[in-house]
Amino acid sequence: MPDGLTFDAIIFDCDGTLGDSMPMHYVAWVETLTPYGATMSEDEFYAMGGWPTKIVAQTMLDRFDIKTDLGTMVKHKEKLFVQKLSEVPPVPQVVEVVHYYHGKIPLAVATGGLPEVCLGVLKSIGLSPKLFNTIVTCEDVQSHKPEPEIFLEAARRLNVPPDRCIVFEDVDPGIEAARRAGMVSIDVRTFYTPRRIT
Repeated sequence: MPDGLTFDAIIFDCDGTLGDSMPMHYVAWVETLTPYGATMSEDEFYAMGGWPTKIVAQTMLDRFDIKTDLGTMVKHKEKLFVQKLSEVPPVPQVVEVVHYYHGKIPLAVATGGLPEVCLGVLKSIGLSPKLFNTIVTCEDVQSHKPEPEIFLEAARRLNVPPDRCIVFEDVDPGIEAARRAGMVSIDVRTFYTPRRIT
């Protein structure tokens, strides 16, 4: 933690922050889109970081005029990702923060992912959901990052004022969401280089 930083709670993004899972999400998207002749670059994928799967899927359906059901695409993509969970390593510096502060201050996860996917990532990197006071997912909010709603909901559940929360994030939309929530953020990319597929 930076010197002089004071806070009463910590909120962690999941994908790319607790676990280096974004590369496997990208591979799952490529495998999902390829049969439709659709493409997504890795830079495009990261620009949508923090978006719920259904929003990314709808974006791809609209962009490439893909004739398939939104729910079918979401379910297929997440199934492919779950099959790759064994390839997701932890982000060690962030996991260390979880263990250090567990039981000392409230901790939360705030993710744009689905509940079952978040729990799968936590399990794959050896973190029990019980380490966190609450887990907020895309199913708990109406708006997604860079909107601040998910972080504000986490703070509400923790009963800690937003300006007393610190956020760990790994993508620009998440950093912006924390800023809009009035929270200090730590960009994981400043000390951990995520893997790239391309």
